[in-house]
Order: sequence, then structure tokens, then C-alpha cells
Amino acid sequence: MHLCAIALFTLIFLASCGLVPKKQGGDILVIGDSVMAWNGFAGADIGDVIAAELDRDVVNRAALGARFQAGGAATLIGLNIPAQLSSGRWTWVVMNGGANDLGGSCGCTRCDGVVDALISADGKVGQIPNLIARAQSQGAQVLWMGYYQAPKSTSFKGCRPALVELERRIALHAGLRAGFYFLDAEDAFDPTDDTLFASDLTHPSQKGSAVLGRFLAKKMSESAL
Repeated sequence: MHLCAIALFTLIFLASCGLVPKKQGGDILVIGDSVMAWNGFAGADIGDVIAAELDRDVVNRAALGARFQAGGAATLIGLNIPAQLSSGRWTWVVMNGGANDLGGSCGCTRCDGVVDALISADGKVGQIPNLIARAQSQGAQVLWMGYYQAPKSTSFKGCRPALVELERRIALHAGLRAGFYFLDAEDAFDPTDDTLFASDLTHPSQKGSAVLGRFLAKKMSESAL
């Protein structure tokens, strides 16, 4: 199958799952992976919740399987997180990511090099700080949502130590950069409440997306320019 045909098929598939954004304009941009995109088919993803909570226009370009270290056809179909940040002036950019890099590049083991490429141990440099700087250069405040625990999930087994370290570094970066905020989803998301999880026990249910969206919207409201 030719590359263009593969890309077209993937776009159609993602659209059928509700993971391709329908809106094309707004002042808040959401980028990242499937945690941000989940429940889009029902108009109930995290971006939709933020839009409702703040009464603002939100564009959600997050996508299933998206990662930082993705190129080629993956970039063409929106699976490269930095490429999801389009040109234009955004008031806020809300983002997440990293789990698919760890799962896809190093199988969640021996991932020190992947984590270092995403963000250095001192929190100062790497692909994630570069993306944050790009978003801020477009006039945006930036909000990063860390991952929640999913203890019954069979996905990303063994990834937690690397993800904890990754998010420690991102939180450190937030202390170094004005206008950038880190929120840990674990502060809002109860891992013992099965109703917060979709049937795969990994992604958020509509209720879970609502909890996370309100959590983010509250911070954005408190930190508004």
C-alpha cells in the first residue's frame, strides 16, 4: 500500500474514533496523546470539558499513539506531538505526552536515554522544553498535565519509574520558567475508582475526562493573563 494511501486510511480511522479534531479555530490548543483525545467521539474529551468550563473556543489536536520522537508518515497524520503545535497566537497550550515514547522506543525498560532526550535531569533542555518555548513564543501560557495511575491497566507495564522521573523533571522545569505550569493528574484522579476509567482500564471514561478537564480548567482560570 502506498504511503499516501496508508496516511489517508489512518486519518479516516482516527476520525471514526473521534480522535481527529473537528474544530479549526480557537484560542486554546490541546496537544498530546490519547489521554487528551479520548472520548472525542462523544464530544466529551478533555478539550471539550475545558471549553465548557471556561466558555472558550478549544482546538484539540491530540491523537492516539502520538509521541515526541515520531517522524515520517506519523508526522503527516498528527502523531508527532511537537508538530501538533500549529502556527498562530494561542492564549493557552495544554499538553501531555511521553508514555508512547517510553513504550515504543525502549519498551519501558532501560529508558534513560529516551527520558534524557525528552528533558535533561536538571529540567533545562530537551524536546519537551523546546516545545514549551515554541508555544510561549507564540504568546501562550503553557499547562502540562502529568499522567494518572492506572493500576489495572495491562498497557505500559514497567513504565511507571521512567514516567515518574520524566514528570519530576517537567515539574522542575515549571519552577524555572514563568508562564509554564505542571499539574499532576494524580492529584485529581482516584486510581481506585473504576468509573473514572474506560473499558480498557487505561484511558479515562467520560467521567474521568470530565474530572481531568475541570482540574485543568480550574488552574487556567486561576492563572489567566
